[in-house]
Parts: sequence; C-alpha cells; structure tokens
Amino acid sequence: MTGRSAPAVLPPSLRGWLGPVAALAALVVVVLGVLYADDSKPGRVDARISAALDGVGPPWRHVALALDFLGEPVGAATLVVALVTGCLLLRRPRAAVLLVAGVGMTVGTATVLKSLVGRTIHDGNLSYPSGHTAFLTALALVVALPATGRLGLGRTAGTLLVLAAALVAGAAMGWAQVALGAHYPTDVLGGWCTALAVIPATAWLVDRMADRPVDRMADAGQRERR
Repeated sequence: MTGRSAPAVLPPSLRGWLGPVAALAALVVVVLGVLYADDSKPGRVDARISAALDGVGPPWRHVALALDFLGEPVGAATLVVALVTGCLLLRRPRAAVLLVAGVGMTVGTATVLKSLVGRTIHDGNLSYPSGHTAFLTALALVVALPATGRLGLGRTAGTLLVLAAALVAGAAMGWAQVALGAHYPTDVLGGWCTALAVIPATAWLVDRMADRPVDRMADAGQRERR
C-alpha cells in the first residue's frame, strides 16, 4: 500500500529540483515587474528582439495568429476541456484537477500581476506578464508532470522533460506574441516564469489535499489494529 488514492501529479523525484526552479522563476517575475512597473516603452533588449521578430508575413503570420488563438478564451477553453476529458477517460482525476486548478491559478496570477505592475503597450493595454505565454506554458507543464510519473522517469530525465515541454510551449507562444506586436519580449519571459512558479506549487497542493483523506484512513486503520 502506498497510502495514495492516485498517482501523484508532482512526482516525488522532481520535488527537490522543481522547488528551486519555481523559486527562481518567482524571483525573475518580481524583478522584471519592479523594473518595468508603470512603463510604456520597450527596454533595450525588448527593442532589439522585437525588431527582429515584429511584422512577420505569410505564412508565419498565420502560424502566429493560430498560436495566439490558443490563448484566447475560446481556444483556451477548448484545449482545457479536451485535456480534462482525456484525463478522465484515462482515469486520472487528479491530473484533471491539476489542469483546471493549475491553469486557473496561473492565468489568475498573471491577471493580478498586470494590474499591479501597470506596464502597457500600444493604446494603454496592460502587458506584463504575458497571459497567453503563461497559459500555454502552464498547460504544457500540467501535461508533462503527470506524464513524467507515468513513464517512471528519474529525477534528471523527468526534470529535463518537464522543462523542455515548458520551454517549447513558452517559446512558441512567446514568439507569436512578439511577432504580432502584442507583447514585449520581457512580458513573454515574465509569463513563462509565472507558469514555472505557479504550477509546481499548485501540483504540490493538489497532491497534499488529495492524499489527506487517504492518510487519515490509514492512520485510523493503524489505531484500530493496535
């Protein structure tokens, strides 16, 4: 008996490594937020990267628009519903809970940070951190974390898989946002780090809450046997 009601969504082998990663990501979010608070202009690095990526033409603009749609309410809801359905069909209810809670917490955190930081782009649109980038990165993480446990990967391989999934998703959506002129590159970095900070903590909390009734039953059974 493992004392668990279902496989953990945050594999124990990854907790020692993802904790510091999440803490570092949170620090980056805070530092960038302080640097660009109430700003409405691109930084020096922002300007250089945006100049190289902004204004892409077909067919890459169509790709960027398609990626951007995935972060819009309809596209995002479709992705979440499809993945939650898949988790339930695979009998992974804890992973389904992480999908909803993790993505919701990440997007909610990004929304609150936008109001707190107050950085704007174009016609006063709040831009830091990028909610689109935070969303897709969070989605990649909540898929990769349970998959790591299901595949039985060790600490190094599992961590590499999780970080690679986050990097690919964040880079793809981040490129789209910068190419479309919707965000500064540092907004994208802030969104990526927001997901890296929020998802491991949410996964740990989901496991903690899900395991608590099972642990109580196990403790009660031990007391009865005594």
